Amino acid sequence: MKTTLKALFVLTVSINSVFNAMAQTPEDFDISIQEITLDDIPGLHSFVHASFDNKWLLIGGRTDGLHQRQPFNAFLASYNNVLAYVIDPTNNMTYSAPLNTLPQAVYEQLQSTNMQFEQRDSMLYIIGGYGYSSTQADHHTYDKLCAVNVPLVMNAIINGQAIATHFRQITDTRLQVTGGYLDRLDDFYYLAGGQKFEGRYNPMGPTHGPGFVQVYTDAIKKFKINDDGVNLSISEYSAWTDADNLHRRDYNMCPQVFANGESGFTIFSGVFQPNVDLPWPIRSIWWKRVTRYAMNSINT
Repeated sequence: MKTTLKALFVLTVSINSVFNAMAQTPEDFDISIQEITLDDIPGLHSFVHASFDNKWLLIGGRTDGLHQRQPFNAFLASYNNVLAYVIDPTNNMTYSAPLNTLPQAVYEQLQSTNMQFEQRDSMLYIIGGYGYSSTQADHHTYDKLCAVNVPLVMNAIINGQAIATHFRQITDTRLQVTGGYLDRLDDFYYLAGGQKFEGRYNPMGPTHGPGFVQVYTDAIKKFKINDDGVNLSISEYSAWTDADNLHRRDYNMCPQVFANGESGFTIFSGVFQPNVDLPWPIRSIWWKRVTRYAMNSINT
């Protein structure tokens, strides 16, 4: 895990260097990296994270590394992360609480993988995710939006208190996505790319037993999240579809200020291209232009 954290910091420096080189008026800045060793932190991937008061909250994801390619062995529920973690890197402390104290629908979503998420102030918003559902008796992409009060749930986990009151969830089939990316620009949230996957993974394809259903969103979905601390809903929903260029999942998306001063996002790579079983090219100036155009289209 120590190596993973170090690699993450190096990647961040590389991205910042690229952005700085592309800026119209580069500014001088210094970056220093210090590697730290943390005890008892979990080995997870594809999880949700938030931060508050110099601590990290980790929810969901998996503990088994790259998924197996045999249908009977892929995405086993026994490797779901069923704990919520608080990591205090300053004091080298890790705390955890089981998710099975939550309502069943919340518990099932939050132990899934590749959920889309975005933190706004004290609230963490989590959309979708894929994993085994005991309610469905099969692997499922969740059609849920979950709101998490980050400081309150962190405090509860650290002090061994009940956590259920700090989670709220609604159902919306338009948000049934896994492997996409969620970000926010002003008051609007953008859910870009991803897929709906129903059933157990099978590398031989959907018509080989056990079969599955896989549908890429091919879209950028734009909406507001309305949250008064009790009631949760989405409004002003719209979608921009491009089956040729937005047919991708499992990628990185970063905010960017374009040459004309306009804010938007850039998507890097992703899988799979619509006409060939290969990842998208890692870098593409053209994709930045499409992303900007897509954001403009939705705004009009």
